[in-house]
Amino acid sequence: MEIACSVVGGRIDEIREKLNGYVKKIHTVRLVRSPVNPINFKGYGDVKEIINNGHYDIIWTNEPVMGVTVRLAARKVRKNGTKVMYMVHGFHFYKGAPLLNWMVYYPIEKMMANKADLITTINREDYKRAQTFTVPRVEYIHGIGINTERLTKSENAIDIREELGLSSDDFIVISVGELNKNKNQKVIIKAIAQLNDSKIHYILCGKGDQLENLQSQVKENGLEGKVHFLGYRKDVVDITSQADVFAMPSKREGLPVASLEAMYCGLPLVNSNIRGLEDVTENGKSGYTCDPDDVDAFAEGVRKLKENDSFREEASSNNLETVKKYCVSETKKEVESIIASL
Repeated sequence: MEIACSVVGGRIDEIREKLNGYVKKIHTVRLVRSPVNPINFKGYGDVKEIINNGHYDIIWTNEPVMGVTVRLAARKVRKNGTKVMYMVHGFHFYKGAPLLNWMVYYPIEKMMANKADLITTINREDYKRAQTFTVPRVEYIHGIGINTERLTKSENAIDIREELGLSSDDFIVISVGELNKNKNQKVIIKAIAQLNDSKIHYILCGKGDQLENLQSQVKENGLEGKVHFLGYRKDVVDITSQADVFAMPSKREGLPVASLEAMYCGLPLVNSNIRGLEDVTENGKSGYTCDPDDVDAFAEGVRKLKENDSFREEASSNNLETVKKYCVSETKKEVESIIASL
């Protein structure tokens, strides 16, 4: 097996070290995520040269720019029997997406669909959409697989309540992910303010360009000491395992890895009712799902979970069962089956 990728944000040496012994060769190509960056023309040349000289049986590509580039570059070798598989981690056009996304990405993906032998999706909305394209085959799999090996709690795990000065009967809501507009953590802060419950605390693990705005929102709502910004943490699993509820109010997701990891840790969820999240959560069974901007619904979901111990335990049990098919051991079987069929 060989891999072609960008310099991965300057981390290519780290990638080479981690994959040493697993792959025959790692090629670097001059491609970036922005579809309007002219360097992608040079990247197309890089990809075409690799494909034409590689004599590959199967080419697996993902991500919009790389996906388009690879499918264009592979037109010749497909005529000679090479199969191309395009894996979609989340179309940029989806229910509720900005009109510009539909105007730019939808026609490109529709036009490029027949340049692949197979499109694989990781959520049901994308699966149904891809089925309307002119492509020989569309498959759905349960994501790229959550790595359960890294979800084992540390033997010397810190006590997050002790670190933050919280008592055993304080109720912890946690979100894990980049602090950006899409992750929409502001709606949970508003919900916490609305609940006005001295026992509810909100922990955010992650960093991002919305940190100052979120901190200002906390101050405006008088929530100092109730909302805790922990930044980037390597012990997220330990912290999550000690929380009571996981919140993911995102506006857009392909498949929510953070929510799946929280489910594996046994947490009930309060999530957005959007593509991807709807695949793994069910309102009233895994917790509660809400419109991304519905502060009242998020507040009500948190309140109900805090006041109903039995439902919280029931949701935890349901999530521990649901998450099994999203673990890497299972999704690996799905991917291997697809590759074998090609």
